Amino acid sequence: MIGFSTGSYSGVILMMLTGATGYAAYAAGALIGGVLTATIVYLLAFRRGMQGFRLIIVGIAMGALLQSLNTWFSTRADVDLALRAAVWGAGSLAAVDWTTLGFAAIAIAAVLLCAPAAQRRMRRLELGDDAAAMLGIPLERTRGMLMLLGVAAIAAVTAAAGPIAFVALAAPQIGQRLTGRGTSVDLVGAALTGSVLLLVADVIAQHAIPDVTLPTGAVTICIGGLYLLVLLTRESRRFTGGGRR
Repeated sequence: MIGFSTGSYSGVILMMLTGATGYAAYAAGALIGGVLTATIVYLLAFRRGMQGFRLIIVGIAMGALLQSLNTWFSTRADVDLALRAAVWGAGSLAAVDWTTLGFAAIAIAAVLLCAPAAQRRMRRLELGDDAAAMLGIPLERTRGMLMLLGVAAIAAVTAAAGPIAFVALAAPQIGQRLTGRGTSVDLVGAALTGSVLLLVADVIAQHAIPDVTLPTGAVTICIGGLYLLVLLTRESRRFTGGGRR
């Protein structure tokens, strides 16, 4: 939603244009692109503090800009490279082997080491900025740490399977409803739900159309898009009902 995965995608495309190959090169490009995107979005969205709505709007705009740049990069590259970037950019698990999975697992494990501390701070941030500050949470430093951890996780999986969209949007919400917990800060539930969503999308991609294998990212976009419409419809009805009262 806020363009970080698109920034990681841009970093990988730049690495491809330089002739670099392999997971390490793609991961480095994805991390650099994601961090730069996150920094720009954060700086543009910061106005005497950070508000979620402003962050989303700026992130969506930055994602659209980067997407247009990615398309331009593809048109400037030779046919073979452009085709490889397009196939990789669709997002798929077909090219993931055990070596790539091992490197990605190491990167994710490094992020998970910081997850408990991040989760505790996220729970306090849910109380609101004023309450979190009263509890001793350094707001901007905590947000910077959370964004960096998120970008690192995005870079690890983007380098392995491409930019598979909408999993991060739907998984926490679905996990919250399945577990019945009153907080969206449930990293374990979100991770397990996201894994199941990705596997289900991959199975659909492989078997939905006979003799045709779809990109996994195309399926997650359809699922995530429908789920987003449901969320928007529900919020619209809640807002309309509140207005009538």
